[in-house]
Amino acid sequence: MKVSIGQDSHRFDEEKGTEGCLLGGVRFEGVPPFLANSDGDVVLHAVTNAVSGITSRNILGPVADQMCQSGIRDSAEYLKAALKDLAELGYQACHLSLSIEGSRPKITPQIPQMREKLASLLQVPPGSIGITATTGEGLTDFGRGLGVSVFCVLTAEERPEGAGRVK
Repeated sequence: MKVSIGQDSHRFDEEKGTEGCLLGGVRFEGVPPFLANSDGDVVLHAVTNAVSGITSRNILGPVADQMCQSGIRDSAEYLKAALKDLAELGYQACHLSLSIEGSRPKITPQIPQMREKLASLLQVPPGSIGITATTGEGLTDFGRGLGVSVFCVLTAEERPEGAGRVK
């Protein structure tokens, strides 16, 4: 087993109105999109960073920047690239716990859809995805509604067929 922490945060792009943002591959309406060169999905970015913590190959940065320059702005594609590295090491994600901080959008109503989307990407049952949300009592810029911050813990287990691979 291996365990890794992932984190990411983005500020809202207030100049773009309330066209909506993506969190965990799910669209949240009525808020601005995130200020980012990709779709800015901070949940998928945090999970991608957690996978990179296990594989030791950073996807967000040079790899994602190159993908973005070629027109790939879907954060799910960055996560898929990281998961490919994980599989090549002989590992499979088995549990994900997310903590999301922000006062907007309201996360709780769409947690089931986020769990389904993340479970599909990670190829785990939805019951293996835990999501909590907090405003942090407004003590940070995220709690004051300026953006969203996400921390996650990813657990991966070695696949039986992966035994003996170089790690």
